[in-house]
Amino acid sequence: MWVSVFFTGLLSAQVQTVVPAVIPGAKPVTVEHIKIHGKSLEGNLEGDAVDRDILVFLPPSYNIDKHRRYPVVYALHGYSIGAEQWSHEIHVPQTIEGAFAQGAREMIVVLPDSKTMHNGSMYSSSVTTGDYESFIAYDVVSYVDAHYRTLPNRLSRGLVGHSMGGYGASRIGMKHPDVFGSLYIMSPCCMSARPAGPVNPELEKKLESVKTAEDSAKLGFFERAQLASAAAWSPDPKNPPLYLDLPFKDGTPQPDVLAKWAANAPLAFVDQYIGDLKQYRAIAMDVGDQDGLRVDAGKLHGILDNYGVANSFEIYPGTHTSAVADRFQNHVMPFFSKNLCFQANCQ
Repeated sequence: MWVSVFFTGLLSAQVQTVVPAVIPGAKPVTVEHIKIHGKSLEGNLEGDAVDRDILVFLPPSYNIDKHRRYPVVYALHGYSIGAEQWSHEIHVPQTIEGAFAQGAREMIVVLPDSKTMHNGSMYSSSVTTGDYESFIAYDVVSYVDAHYRTLPNRLSRGLVGHSMGGYGASRIGMKHPDVFGSLYIMSPCCMSARPAGPVNPELEKKLESVKTAEDSAKLGFFERAQLASAAAWSPDPKNPPLYLDLPFKDGTPQPDVLAKWAANAPLAFVDQYIGDLKQYRAIAMDVGDQDGLRVDAGKLHGILDNYGVANSFEIYPGTHTSAVADRFQNHVMPFFSKNLCFQANCQ
């Protein structure tokens, strides 16, 4: 069934990851739990909260050197989890502290929460879920710049995400080189358009019976992922109570809806943003060799190479989630340490 293929890589987002060893002598970072008002999310038809939970990790020197300013890395979580569970998967603050202890330059790390009624926003722009593209790129960034000692320059901002967050990093990254200067895409999901395939009558019946958030919560992983995608990519303000259109109706695939989903696939729209991607100081991608998402990640790497967009791509030993904490400490943080600007007046 095509929907299962589409979301198989996401299911393991709930699996425990292998935690790197504690680095001796690592200095503690400060963890702040805050809320940021999402002006871009106001009026969303799902009725999801517009004041979102955010985790902010301040480097060891932040409360000591009161005049120092820092680059910021924005890290996007995957489907079915929020910022808090994402923090456990990448095992922060330990992995941030470990990266600093091993030589990564100090920076602020921000984990915004984008969990919605159906377990994930897809970091897309929709009247049903709200405009999560703008929430991340503008609402969160402007708040952090206003409330913390940041270097408010695109070259001092990094964007990274895993799984659905990897999709978000690629999507938002392509559209907002004016905001971010370096980009790291981890095991991105949902990169390519999928054909309709045969309709599953049981699945169709389940999804069409959903009327409330409580109904959605009772569904399985794949069913909820289907609703989340529809809310993000085929919103319908005239179709209450969920305000979305499903890719099938009365046992028949809906070509217009499937076309909307295809239009939200980065492999379909990347060609439009090559000039934007060339503005990045650095772009990196990685994916596990046992992760079904490695094929599409490799295709994105190939497209960027064909256009002469500088990027690195690594297939490492592991599943979708097994090495994410290690990757964050030993690859993501050093990448941003090398490629972000750590001084004022970056050019």
